Amino acid sequence: MSDFPIHQLRCFDAVVRNNSFQAAAAALNKTHPTVHAAVKMLEARVGAVLFDRSGYRVKLTAEGKVFHRDVQEILAQSDRLSQRAAQFRAGEESELSLVIGDITPVAPVLERLNRFFRDTPQTKLNLHFEALSGPAERLLDGEADIIIHYAQANEQGLERQALFDVAIIPVVAPDFLDFKVGEDISPEQMAAYPQCIIRDTARHSPKQDHFLIEGARQWVVGDQQTKKEIILQGMGWGHLPGYMIEDELKSGKLVSILGKYFTGSNVEICALRRRNAPVGPVAARLWRVLQREVL
Repeated sequence: MSDFPIHQLRCFDAVVRNNSFQAAAAALNKTHPTVHAAVKMLEARVGAVLFDRSGYRVKLTAEGKVFHRDVQEILAQSDRLSQRAAQFRAGEESELSLVIGDITPVAPVLERLNRFFRDTPQTKLNLHFEALSGPAERLLDGEADIIIHYAQANEQGLERQALFDVAIIPVVAPDFLDFKVGEDISPEQMAAYPQCIIRDTARHSPKQDHFLIEGARQWVVGDQQTKKEIILQGMGWGHLPGYMIEDELKSGKLVSILGKYFTGSNVEICALRRRNAPVGPVAARLWRVLQREVL
């Protein structure tokens, strides 16, 4: 880089973009002689004529076109370094880690994150998807700045911001059961059928087993979408977030078995962070956004 000063490269690039030395000087807020001299010195360093100056407007020579492609890469890298340095000076985080839980509606969350991070281009987003105890474990282990998941009773030292509720509904395919669906279906009856459950992604925390029927055959999967497909295919039954199965319930492709014994639940999805952990300005702004507007 010492052989090609950034000042000269920027002057060269400005001439290319503006098709003239005069316009490039105006764009850079420099004098015409300054830009012209910078390009001449750059050509001397390169050992090639970069511009054809014979016409009304300057044009790149063949060598100039090849060289300009490399210059664009160097200037882009220089801009990134400058932005990163400005971020360091401002104390903003270079990275932010978020975890989305398995029953959280992904689309509206990503829409909100997309709008936020479009205005925060210097911060890299590390986004993870975890299930059951996994999100809280990531947060408590210091591997996440914020999680969007349901809060658990044993989560001490966490600050929460309620976002929305998700209904959890037990469902089956229409012809899955050998008996008529009613409100008095018992766990003993359902124990004869395979139950589809989500794999807990926690590594060292106690595993969760929501709605698990003891003794029932199990299909263990890693995400709610796969679980839904297994239930739709009549391979098993299980509990699914209501927002995922609205159309299937209306069309009859899935049947709810809500009743006396299978009551489902209404889960509050929250944004959670560690109460006493240091919070950078980007994470603080995101938290305020989550407080201000429900996802």
